[in-house]
Amino acid sequence: MSHIVTIQFSRAGKMYDFDAGALELVQGDHVVVETERGVGVGQVIKPPMERAAEGSGSLTVVKRKATPEDMAAVERITQKEHEAYRFCVNRIIERNMPMKLVRVEYQFDSSKAVFFFTADGRVDFRDLVKDLAHSFHTRIEMRQIGVRDEAKMTGGIGICGRELCCSSWLRDFQPVSVKMAKEQNLALNPNKISGQCGRLLCCLDYEYETYCCLRKNFPKSGKRVRTVNAVGIVDKVNILTGNITLKLDDNKIIVIKRDEILGDGAPASAPAAAPAAPPKQPARVRERRPEPRRKVEKTSLESYTKAEEAAKTAPTPHVRQEDAASGTTPEAQKTGQPRKKHRSRKHGHRKPSGGTPTPSPGA
Repeated sequence: MSHIVTIQFSRAGKMYDFDAGALELVQGDHVVVETERGVGVGQVIKPPMERAAEGSGSLTVVKRKATPEDMAAVERITQKEHEAYRFCVNRIIERNMPMKLVRVEYQFDSSKAVFFFTADGRVDFRDLVKDLAHSFHTRIEMRQIGVRDEAKMTGGIGICGRELCCSSWLRDFQPVSVKMAKEQNLALNPNKISGQCGRLLCCLDYEYETYCCLRKNFPKSGKRVRTVNAVGIVDKVNILTGNITLKLDDNKIIVIKRDEILGDGAPASAPAAAPAAPPKQPARVRERRPEPRRKVEKTSLESYTKAEEAAKTAPTPHVRQEDAASGTTPEAQKTGQPRKKHRSRKHGHRKPSGGTPTPSPGA
């Protein structure tokens, strides 16, 4: 078991665990410890507690309690930070650099000075670093931070009239979205839901889960509900007071409680019934006329003899000369057989039908 103590190096800053060893520490004591950035002076937030040795071997041991000489050194370092801040701001103004200096921090042993600044983009500060190193004769580190970190370091008073949460007690920033403001029925006015840093207020996240749990017991806006005396549409819901504003069908506004709702309401007006279709008249059936009976031809010996005599006395059919020359008979034309072409006939010339051929003009 090891004595683990929790220490912070700045107000509302991150907390780190150290091995207290045999030191007897109480909350509020200042101690000198070795960190990754160098020697620093921190304040005890939680007194030493017996914990399991899980990873305690990697914890750094606290050097000692801070003495009056150490606290006097801290005061001198604070004065040097103010001087370095003023000097750096003047150099930034002279060089017209697009950056804003926020804070300067010196290490406890004055081996390094860290300059925190904000900027919209990347900044070339090489010449500025040369001026700072030449004036203060120490290592210079330029660190760009965001607007939320700037508000945390600077501090101030919020729109609620109290000190900023980030600079007083809030150690880590949580993601905040506009959905949280909508869930709490807040006006989406940027001036009212934004903090000093220009981002959404961190306090929007404090009651978001509570509002989500309470809203499950209320009907949504726009839903039609029914009570003992009226039926209407939910217009507004006040989760804190439990009041529900209903808009009736006659545009009248009433306020009811959650317990007065009996269930979902019927639609405002039932759809009109479709007119009954007229009965279909039976289709007319057309009466088919009886077909006349065909007369049965009488076959007799006289009819056959008359047919033979008519065939003998019938004239012979005239055959055109073209059909005779080509060897195609009318019967062949009727049957669809192709006509035989005359091989001696040239293309594009037609054989004269008869008589003496007409001589050409050049003859």
